[in-house]
Amino acid sequence: MCIKILFFLMVNIAIFASGSGSNAENIVRYFESHPCISVSLILTNKADAYVLERAKKLNIPAMIFSKTEMNESDSLLNLLIEKKIDWLILAGFLLKVPDNLIAAFPDRILNIHPALLPKHGGKGMYGSRVHEAVVAAGEKESGITIHYVNNHYDEGQIAFQATCPVLPSDSAEDVANKVHALEYEHFPKVIEKIISDSL
Repeated sequence: MCIKILFFLMVNIAIFASGSGSNAENIVRYFESHPCISVSLILTNKADAYVLERAKKLNIPAMIFSKTEMNESDSLLNLLIEKKIDWLILAGFLLKVPDNLIAAFPDRILNIHPALLPKHGGKGMYGSRVHEAVVAAGEKESGITIHYVNNHYDEGQIAFQATCPVLPSDSAEDVANKVHALEYEHFPKVIEKIISDSL
C-alpha cells in the first residue's frame, strides 16, 4: 500500500492489449478504488479487439493505434506523456515495444507471459501456441512470468513467477485454463506491489 503522505501523487497506468482484454478488465476492477494507482487508459493495435468493448463498459478511455504509429513516430509516446501515464502494463499485447517507449519508461513497463520463462518465450510465442508447446515438450509444470520489458521479446528481468502442474492427460486448453487462473489471481497484486515499492 502506498505511503499516505504520497496519496495525492496518483500513479497512472496505461494497459496495452491486443485481444479479448480479460486481464485488462481484471486489472481495472482491482484498482477501481485504489488510493494511489489508477488505470487511466487502455490502448490496442486492433480495431476489432474486444478489449475496446470492455473499456467502454468500464468507462476507461481507449485508443486504437497502428503499428506504424507505434514504431515510426512519437505520436504514441506523446499521447502517453499528454495523459500523464507513469507505467505501461502489457496484458496480452503482441507487438514488440519500440525503443522510444522503453527509453521513456525505464523499468516501468511490465508484461505477463503465460509460461515459465525463459522456456517457451520469444517472438511468436503467445496464447495457445505457448500452451501447445508446453504440452508437446512434456513439461510437468507451467505457469506465469511477470517481467520488465526490454528491447528483446520476453528477456527482461523477471519480477514474479507462479506455477501450476501439467498432468500427462492435460490438453493445451487445460493448461491455458490453469494459467489464466494464475494470471487473474496474481497480476494485479504484483503490479500493485511493484508500483508501491517504487514510490
